[in-house]
Amino acid sequence: MSTTLEKGQTINFYKATMPIILSVFTIYLTIGIALGALPKFVQNNLGFNSLIIGLVIGLQSLATLVTRAYSGKITDTKGAKKSKMSGVILSIIAGVTYIIAVSCQSSPLLALGFLLLARIIHGVGESFLVTGALTWGIGLAGHQSSGKVMTWNGIAMYAGIAIGAPLSIWLSKGFGELNAFVLIMILPAISWISTAKLPAVPVDIDHVRTPFYKVIKTVAGQGLSLAFSSIAFGCIASFVGLFFMEKNWGDASLAFMTFGACYVLTRIFFASFPDRFGGFRVAFVSLIIEAAGQMMIWTSGSKEMAIIGCGLTGIGFSLIFPALGVLAIQKVKPQMRGTALGAYVAFVDLSLGLAGPAAGLAAGWFNYQTVYLFGVICCILSMIILIFNKK
Repeated sequence: MSTTLEKGQTINFYKATMPIILSVFTIYLTIGIALGALPKFVQNNLGFNSLIIGLVIGLQSLATLVTRAYSGKITDTKGAKKSKMSGVILSIIAGVTYIIAVSCQSSPLLALGFLLLARIIHGVGESFLVTGALTWGIGLAGHQSSGKVMTWNGIAMYAGIAIGAPLSIWLSKGFGELNAFVLIMILPAISWISTAKLPAVPVDIDHVRTPFYKVIKTVAGQGLSLAFSSIAFGCIASFVGLFFMEKNWGDASLAFMTFGACYVLTRIFFASFPDRFGGFRVAFVSLIIEAAGQMMIWTSGSKEMAIIGCGLTGIGFSLIFPALGVLAIQKVKPQMRGTALGAYVAFVDLSLGLAGPAAGLAAGWFNYQTVYLFGVICCILSMIILIFNKK
C-alpha cells in the first residue's frame, strides 16, 4: 500500500479505523490516569484546596481549546497523520513533566507549577491527536462513514478515561503516584506504533480555507449544546472521587467504571440511532437521561444510588457527541473537515476547562454533592439551546 491514498480513494472501514481507535484509546487512557490520580495528589500530597484541584483538572481542556484552531489548520494543510503523531509526541513530554512534578512534591508550589505545565502540554497533545485522528479516519474510510468514525473514536476516548481513572487509583494506592505518571509516559508509544503503517490522506493545498471564527459560527448551535452537556461529565471526572471520600464511601473506582461501561455499551448498541431517528431527537432524549443521572447523584443518600446516577449520566452523554457532530460537519466542505471538527470539539474543551474551576467553587462554598446540582442545571441549559438549534 502507498504511503498516501489517491484523492477520493478509501479503504475498508475496520482496516482504516481500528488502528486509529487503538491509538486514541491509549492516549485517553493517559488522560484518565491523570484524572484519577491528580485530585487526591493535589489535595493530600501538595495540600491545596478544591479550587486549585479544579484549576489543575480544567487547565488541560483550556489548553486544548486555545490550540484547536491551530491543530485544525495543521490537519487541513499538513495532513491528519502529521497532526495525530504530533499529539502522541506531546503526550510523552507531558508524562515526563508529570514525573518531574511528583519528584518535586517536597516543594508544593514548585510541584504545582510543573503539574500546570504538564496539563498544558497534555491538553495541546490532545488537541492535535483528536483533530488528526478523526479527520484521518474519515479520510481513510470515506465521508459516508463519518458517523461511525466519530462513534467508535468516542468509544475509545471515554473508555480510555473510564478505565484509566480507576487504574490510576489502584496504582496510586498500591505503588504510589509515580507509577501512574510513568505509565502516562509509556502508553503513547503504543499509540505511535498502532498507526505507523497507515497511509496518509491527501491534502488539498489549493483550497481557500474559511477563517476559524466563521467555522465556529457555523457549528455554534450544536457546539454550545454539546458544551453544556459535557459539563456533567466534567463534574464526574473532576470530583466524584472526592465526593466519595467526603461521604466515607471508599474510592470511586466503581463509579468511574459504571459511567464508562454504560457510555460504551450505549454507543455500541445504539450507534445507529442518530441516523435512524435524527440528531435532534436522540440528543434531546439523551439530555433528559443525563440530567436524571446528575439529579440522582445530587440527591443520593447511598453509594449505590450515586453509582447508578453515574451510569445514567454515561447513558445520556453517550450519543450526544455523534448526534450533533454529524450535523456539524455536514455544514462545511470536505476540505474544511479538520477545522470543523476542531471547532466542534473545542466546545467540549471550553466546557471541561470551565467546569473544573466552576464546580470547584461550588464545592468550596457548599460541598462536593452540590457539584451535581450544577450538572443538572447545565443539562437543562443544553436542552434549551438544542430546542433553538434544531438543524
